[in-house]
Amino acid sequence: MMTCLLLNFVFILAQSGGSKQITGRVSDQKGELLAGVVVVEVGTTNGVITDENGTYTIMVKSGSPVLKFTCIGFKEKVVETGKNAIVDVALDEDVAFLDEVVVVGFGSQKKASVVGAISTIEPQSLLSAPARSISNNLAGKLAGVIAVQRTGNPWFNDSDFWIRGMSTFGNSKPLVLIDGIERSMHDMDPNEIESFSVLKDAAASAVYGVRGANGVVMITTKRGKIGAPKVTARFEQAFTRPTKIPKYIGSVPYLELMNELFLDANPLKPVPNSEAVLENYRNNTDPDLYPDINWWDVVAKDHASSTTANIDINGGSDILRYALTLGVYNESGIIERDRNQEWDSSLKVRRYNVRSNVDINLTKTTLFRFNIGGHLITRNSPPGWDETNFGIFYQASRVPPYRHPPIYSSGEIPRVEFRENPWAWATQRGYETLNRHKIESLASIEQDLKAITPGLSAKLSFSFDRYSGAYKVRGKNPDYYKEARYRNPDGSLNLEIDVNGQQFLGYDKGSEWGEQSIYMEGAVNYDRVFDGKHAVNSMLMYNQRELERGQEAWDRLPYRTQGIAGRFSYTYDTRYIAEFNFGYNGSENFAKGKRYGFFPSVSLGWIISQESFMQGISKTISNLKLRGSWGQVGNSILGRNIWDNRFAYLSTINDYGWYTLGTESNFFRVGKAEGNVENASLTWETSTKTNLGLEIGLLGNAINYTVDIFMDKRKDIFMQRTTVPGSAGFIQTPYANFGKVENKGIEMSLNINKKLSDDWYITAMANYTFARNKIIEKDEPEAVIGTSRAETGHPVNQLFGFIADGLFTEDDFDSSGNVKPGIPVYIGTTLRPGDIKYKDMNGDNVIDPKDRTAIGGTFNPEIVYGFGANIRYKAIDFGFFFQGVGNTYQLLGGENWLPGTAQGATGNIFSNYNDRWTKDNPRDDTFWPRLTYGPNINNEQASTWWLKDMSFLRLRTLEAGYSFPQKWLNTFGVENLRVFARGSNLLTFSKFKLWDPELDTTDGLKYPMTQSVSFGLSINFR
Repeated sequence: MMTCLLLNFVFILAQSGGSKQITGRVSDQKGELLAGVVVVEVGTTNGVITDENGTYTIMVKSGSPVLKFTCIGFKEKVVETGKNAIVDVALDEDVAFLDEVVVVGFGSQKKASVVGAISTIEPQSLLSAPARSISNNLAGKLAGVIAVQRTGNPWFNDSDFWIRGMSTFGNSKPLVLIDGIERSMHDMDPNEIESFSVLKDAAASAVYGVRGANGVVMITTKRGKIGAPKVTARFEQAFTRPTKIPKYIGSVPYLELMNELFLDANPLKPVPNSEAVLENYRNNTDPDLYPDINWWDVVAKDHASSTTANIDINGGSDILRYALTLGVYNESGIIERDRNQEWDSSLKVRRYNVRSNVDINLTKTTLFRFNIGGHLITRNSPPGWDETNFGIFYQASRVPPYRHPPIYSSGEIPRVEFRENPWAWATQRGYETLNRHKIESLASIEQDLKAITPGLSAKLSFSFDRYSGAYKVRGKNPDYYKEARYRNPDGSLNLEIDVNGQQFLGYDKGSEWGEQSIYMEGAVNYDRVFDGKHAVNSMLMYNQRELERGQEAWDRLPYRTQGIAGRFSYTYDTRYIAEFNFGYNGSENFAKGKRYGFFPSVSLGWIISQESFMQGISKTISNLKLRGSWGQVGNSILGRNIWDNRFAYLSTINDYGWYTLGTESNFFRVGKAEGNVENASLTWETSTKTNLGLEIGLLGNAINYTVDIFMDKRKDIFMQRTTVPGSAGFIQTPYANFGKVENKGIEMSLNINKKLSDDWYITAMANYTFARNKIIEKDEPEAVIGTSRAETGHPVNQLFGFIADGLFTEDDFDSSGNVKPGIPVYIGTTLRPGDIKYKDMNGDNVIDPKDRTAIGGTFNPEIVYGFGANIRYKAIDFGFFFQGVGNTYQLLGGENWLPGTAQGATGNIFSNYNDRWTKDNPRDDTFWPRLTYGPNINNEQASTWWLKDMSFLRLRTLEAGYSFPQKWLNTFGVENLRVFARGSNLLTFSKFKLWDPELDTTDGLKYPMTQSVSFGLSINFR
């Protein structure tokens, strides 16, 4: 039980007589009763103090009295008692006064004693924009987190994110723990979250052993607080549209360009599109025969919407506390539907969330906790898993604007041979529904063992999670007709059936799939301060997890991890901190004798601001801490996903080829051959992490600045050998722990929280993360090592291609049109002025794949940053947040990327097509090189010519709100009511202009990023 200090209070000496008695108990949010709390009837000098059991009794004068509860170290609370005779109250800790508690691996510690690199974010920040996935609101919010959202599709838009970048060419995904259990956070409702922390260095993550090398995300959910039930509701309606979509040219400029390119290649032949035909297109003579179609507009809407609604109920007593959160998220996509159909093929995603946490004090020293939560998420879309994200836009790019309309005026659906009608592909093939269900449960019992010795406690936890999914398809193929070339004498289109489809929707139901996991944990904790100077915090725990997937052949056996972990932290006189962490655990994915490993970390901290020589400036420099750590952590996932390379240490027999039997060779049998080669020494990746950090707090911690310098050396990266000679006889070369990667960088964060006056309050933040990796060792063929093609020495996923050396000019050719001697050319090509010239990297006077080299950098950014502020004046608040990335590149290209290469038979053309090299515009800085009528192998090569900087700065959030005055709300029993308007992704600044630079696409053919304008309200009931 925490005792409240009374030194700063002048207490009322006498209590006046009253007409009504109120009794109750006062506690903190953990349920511990508080002695010494001052209870005063507002507007009088009538007051009492809680006794050692946290109990008070006060005689009040008013019929509906208001009581004020104050205690040093806690926030003041005012309670309207109404006609209640019993009023129990729970006080909130004043973290500006007390040491803030930070969630760490398998527990929590006071922030002052934390020497690991840990970043935290207020859960409210995760509501900064309407999004299905929490990960979409991480970029730029947390130092050390590099995050990018690669699509705006509401189903596929989980952001890719890494903690301090990538340190391996295998699995780089961080470990995500929700209430200590390994789970996914993507479909979690942000309103369920109590705290969100990221563990970045070995001091913070070593306790997770073979699971912690990529960093750890720690999420805890809301728990009940003592007090009368409090109900909080929130609603937000958003209207969305694409941030930027590719712009294509229409039929007339398309055909005119084809004529121009044809004449350039065939100057003596007539053009394929006569002037009469062009006039028909210009005058829109017959939209069936001479259409002008923007296929992107046909398959996608200009606007969509999303709705978010939540309700939170929280309350309880010192014996039982509860927290219940309910939420719904509904988003419609931009994929068009045909409203003439009775069924709906448009893209819709709906999610329902529920979470209930209950705490019960079984005895004064025994706490039982039970959590249950989960979600149901459904998707409606055209048939096909990835169609709404890529397939529909790919089909929309393949049909030129002049070929045919989406549907003829007489109702028939045309289709080009070997192509799809994009409109029919999106709207006429039926629909698909997908359902996913997740249930998460956790039960724990915590026992205070102070009867044995103060500060000792134990905890047992058990978790069971179940996930499942299923889908059904109501699909069909419509009737397709060949393109009409002319009209019959009666005026009807001359049509010929191409494919006879179905007149009704079929039915296909997919089998249910899913997974379940069981987790158990037992821990002993010891937290005590001796003689006021020697603070000890220690933990020893055992855990195990079993995951059953049962979806594929490699899932037939469960995935299991098991181990122990420990921590010992010692702080002397609140100034000097030493900590040792370890994890000893393993995975069943390795051979016996290779399954377990020991992962230690050591860290030191010096709180300089606590030194006597700093006390004279303590009001200016309120916190100054230097910390450093070193440790090792593992990564047992042998690939990009947990199921990749299962039991890779075993030898296998694979299907290989066919045998034919019989006199007529009409019997076939599958052949067998050696597959994977046994390697019993395979083990996990080992990451050696070093971190040096500095924390500065100014003006009573109103300003906080943190900087960390880090290095991660990863070894034993799992990979398939490439240098094993064919003479060794392997059909499949063996795997080994061979790779090495070094990753280092710097991260900084600045936070400002300042109350300028009773009316003005400002918070501001900024953070910056830079992480660059380098491959130290990777098994590469001898012919590549030491050449420009080698990956060693470059970042993971380095972009490779040719180095463009401008464009060929007339001076590069002789009078016969041949390239002059001594100028290297790409093998097998015919070149002309305006084509791309490449550098000869190996000096053989020939351009071929041996001249490929590292160009630019990587698609995944090395820099992520963000900055923003919130300003409140009385009842009005205003906020903004900018986020950006740097050192990120993309190589453009794709099917029929260059206009004219398909001779107009397929492909659309970007609206910047006039920014190209021509005889009349022989510039060397155009977007497009010389365009050709037919393939141009030389210009299509991946090179620095097509390397584009995808860095951007985006206005992620702009928000304004108004909180209604309390005096207006009291009558309705409302504690707070705020209305707000918000804009998301409103502005994007980037050198790249064709499509949104954050998209994962080389040609723009992907569901676009979206921006939104939303309106909402939040309301708290008493």
